[in-house]
Amino acid sequence: MAGIFKAYDIRGLVGDFLTPHVAYLIGRALAARIFRAGDSLALTRDMRTHSPEMFAELSRGLRDGGVNTVEVGLAPTPMNYWAINRFNTAGGVQVTASHNGPAYNGFKVSGKNATPMDYDGTLRYVEEFVLDALKTGAPAPGATPGQAQQVEGALDEYLEWMNGFCAFGSKKLRVGIDAGNGMGGFFLSQFFEKHPQFELVPLYFELDGTFPNHEADPLKAENLHDTERLVIERNLDLGVAFDGDADRCMFVDENGDSVSSDLLTALIAGEVLKVTPGSPILYDLRSSQAVPQWIEEHGGKPVRGRVGHTFMKRLLKETGARFGGELSGHYYFADCYKTDSGLMALIQILNLLSSSEEPMSQHIAPLRRYSATGEINYRVTDAAATLKKLEEHYEAQGARLDHLDGLTVELGDITTGGWWFNLRSSNTEPLLRLNLEALTPTQRDEHLKEVQGLLGAEPVTGH
Repeated sequence: MAGIFKAYDIRGLVGDFLTPHVAYLIGRALAARIFRAGDSLALTRDMRTHSPEMFAELSRGLRDGGVNTVEVGLAPTPMNYWAINRFNTAGGVQVTASHNGPAYNGFKVSGKNATPMDYDGTLRYVEEFVLDALKTGAPAPGATPGQAQQVEGALDEYLEWMNGFCAFGSKKLRVGIDAGNGMGGFFLSQFFEKHPQFELVPLYFELDGTFPNHEADPLKAENLHDTERLVIERNLDLGVAFDGDADRCMFVDENGDSVSSDLLTALIAGEVLKVTPGSPILYDLRSSQAVPQWIEEHGGKPVRGRVGHTFMKRLLKETGARFGGELSGHYYFADCYKTDSGLMALIQILNLLSSSEEPMSQHIAPLRRYSATGEINYRVTDAAATLKKLEEHYEAQGARLDHLDGLTVELGDITTGGWWFNLRSSNTEPLLRLNLEALTPTQRDEHLKEVQGLLGAEPVTGH
């Protein structure tokens, strides 16, 4: 299948291996291998040009396999998680390729209560079924086909539910939002209409699966430039950029400076801990050391987790955490069925800023304690051998090592000049991903040069 079955979802180039027929087979596979005849699944989709046909064929495959479909239609990915719980279905599927370009599409599959599904646990069985069906043909439809239920008014109900988490103060704010022509443009105007104390300055809200303005991936610095310019030119209090399916977002302060998502995680954690003091808070292991420090300073229990939404969602459930965040701009909330929500992250920040005289930059300033590289990618010929080489090198120097996700190396205490890095293999590409942090920019750059020399590779651009 040319790798369309990923670690956390199904995704690939449309017309290459991923076709409407394969979408049908994925529906049949889910009905045969994961769910049972008579079950119902909540189906939603994004605005990509091929999503309507992919959605229709997925639904047909599920129904031919005896599974009922609750068809919500256009929706951001977090709304799929809501729909699974709202309609009490056995699971759900969002048709989307998230932040990927217009030539891509895919499927995010969840189980009961929006429990994430990954390759090792479930999707490999879907892959086996699809590969067999491509060779031998799909089985005949079952004797009792599933039924399709068309849902009307779901967006109004979803936004009414999300409005229940708003605890806005009296301060008025001017907020610029770049929806990147993705699903943020489907609901954000309607959300802000309910809250006129905020002036919304929209950018690229037109739903357009060709992404004519820029790629809908705010994790890439170049895709944040329009948000940064908007904030500066319009003198706004806050800027936000959403990804294609609106489960992730990145923030820009009133000065037009981007705020890394690990620091945003810490900021939101402080707000969550005001409501649920002492609770566990999750952060991914690429995050700044300032994050666990901030959580502890605010009375919480920091819990370090692996990278990836399936791992973070499981950890949220296992630890009873109220909130967690990743460097990628995913923010996870127990109140959102233990799933990620870009809108909920925005609500939390608006709750904070509208109740404070301080601007965004002053809230973030105490978290800018150290100097981080951000994530840098390197292409190496043998990732395992390279990781082993660095492990042996730093073990000989007396470094603290762990293997929660790739290799993490810690040398000394960062507050007194120590430093650390994490190096992990990509789940989707032949790359090693490096995150390094030190006390000062000079120390950071020196240690980066050292690690890069051991890697024997130059950074890869465009990822």
